[in-house]
Parts: sequence; structure tokens; C-alpha cells
Amino acid sequence: MRIGHVIGKVTFSVQEEAFHGGRWLVVNPITTDQINTCINKQPEVTPNSSLVIYDNIGAREGDIIGYVEGAEATAPFDGPCPVDAMNIAIFDTLKYTPPTN
Repeated sequence: MRIGHVIGKVTFSVQEEAFHGGRWLVVNPITTDQINTCINKQPEVTPNSSLVIYDNIGAREGDIIGYVEGAEATAPFDGPCPVDAMNIAIFDTLKYTPPTN
């Protein structure tokens, strides 16, 4: 699982039937350096790092989410599905303590 910040949404005029009831979000990945500060302020945007993620749990712009990519993103669907990333969590709080050497 990776962590990201929702910065927008995508609207399609035609959508694959398997995605009925969900929507698409534009998400910026969050680095470990940004985890402890991302809830209270908007994380810095890394150019060209945004991705489009399928969401069926209701995340909104500004939310911090957990998402999976690849085969894990297709697991909830009954058959083959053209999805690369899927939202699996909306975080209320996060706290990260880096390991000490």
C-alpha cells in the first residue's frame, strides 16, 4: 500500500461497466518525509508524479488515502478489469516514526 493526497477528480463521458458506482481521483503520492505533516497541510506536489486512481469508498479532494497498484487493484472485480490503482483507505490521522540506526 502507498499513501497519497487527493488533488482532484476525473470525469469520463463513457466508463467501463465494471466501474459502475465508483469514480476516478487524481492523487499525488506522499513521501515518508511528508507523512507527519500531510494531514494538517497540503503536501508539496512533485511534478509529473500524479496518478489516476479508482475510488468506490468516497474519498474527496484534500483527503489522504491508501492505495494499491497492479494485481491488488484488480482483485475486488469479478473478471478482468482495466485498472492500475485503487483506493483502499481514507486516513483520519497518520503518525510515522522513522527507524533509528
